[in-house]
This record gives sequence, structure tokens and C-alpha cells, in this order.
Amino acid sequence: MYQLYYWPGIQGRGEYVRLALEEAAAPYQDLALVPEARGGGAKAIASVIDDASIARPPFAPPFLRAGRQWIGQTPNILLYLGERLRLAPADGAGRLWAHQLQLTIADFLVEIHDTHHPIGSGLYYEDQKAAARRRARDFTAHRLPKFLGYFERVLERSGGRWAAGRRFSYVDLSLAQVVAGLRYAFPRATRRGLRRCPLLVVLHDRVVERPRIAAYLASPRRVPFNDDDIFRHYPELDG
Repeated sequence: MYQLYYWPGIQGRGEYVRLALEEAAAPYQDLALVPEARGGGAKAIASVIDDASIARPPFAPPFLRAGRQWIGQTPNILLYLGERLRLAPADGAGRLWAHQLQLTIADFLVEIHDTHHPIGSGLYYEDQKAAARRRARDFTAHRLPKFLGYFERVLERSGGRWAAGRRFSYVDLSLAQVVAGLRYAFPRATRRGLRRCPLLVVLHDRVVERPRIAAYLASPRRVPFNDDDIFRHYPELDG
């Protein structure tokens, strides 16, 4: 039984781990869905971070408890789970390539987040609107198409079906989540960017049609996109 620790009420970076666990039908407990009165939620996160008995403490969620191990950082968690859940290439070089792609996705998520919080995460969006509009203009004009174009080329060179090679992997799950999130946050800019990325569109559709993923997306376990998350829809930022 894995235990996933993440903030309640948002998908965030924890969603990439959830998708892998759901696809593999792995037994796990999502502490974000457990009320604080029953040991879940934000209190569960604080209890782990403050626990002096954990020799290798995580910095921030998401983190995963796997037996006696505490594993932090989304790409690192997926590197660990990928091999164990058969959601990674079978060879070492392939697993390293999948990890590299996931790290690039993590870079992309930072840039997406910084469109609405370009000055500081501790400030409200309303405190940095002017800077956010400037940052979002550059993002939608340059960075969004650059990242999408890169992943499209990755799919072309892999043969077009799955990103990390012949085997379906956690990278495909993560790319589908990114496409879905961008469509929510920047519908106009994403529509323009995806016109040149047909393989990425097909990848998204293949992933969300997989039986276990489709069931998860339709379940109450899937937190809806909302404007307290990484992907936020502010129409004034959708250039």
C-alpha cells in the first residue's frame, strides 16, 4: 500500500503520481482525500515534514511513502514507480530517457505556474496582475509553442505512438495531463499551439481513453481543474 501526500483541493504536481498509480491499479492511499480529523490533509504533510525520526525528509509535497522509504519530487517518484509498475522502458537507457522527459515536463510546469505568479508564490494573483500579463504574453507567444513543439518532435522520433519508446509509460500520462491542463488554462493559445502538434493531440486522446484512466477521470477521486492550482484560467492571460 503506497501512501501519497499532497495538498487537498488541487491536482498540482501530485496528479502525475496519481495517474501512474491509477493506470497500474496499484493499491494506494491518497492522504489529500482523507479528512484532517482522520489523519489526512495538510496536517498529514506537516507531521511528516516535522518528524525528526525521518532521516531523509522530503522538502515539500508531493511525496510518497513506500514501505520504509520516503520519496519526494514528482520526477523522482515516477522514476521509482515506473520500473515497479511497468510504466517505464525496460532498459536502463530507456528509463533514463523517460526521466529526462519528465524533468523537462517539470520545467514546463514551472513556466506555466509563473504566468500567474511571476513575482512571488506568496503573493496573490491580484497583487501581480501587470507582471502576470507581461509574463503570459511571452509564454503564449514563445515558450508554450517551444515546449509543445519539442514533445511533438519526441513523438515523431519515437515512432509517433508513445513518447519514451515502444512501451506506454508514465511520460505519456504526464503529457496527456499537461495538454488537458493547458486547454483549461489557455484555451485559445493552446488551440493555436496544438495545430502543429497532431501527434501530441492523438497521444492525449489515447491516454484518456485507456479504461483505468477514463474511470479515474470520471470518479470523485479526480479533483477538477480550478484556479487555486498550477493550471489557472484567467482570460486576460490567454493571448
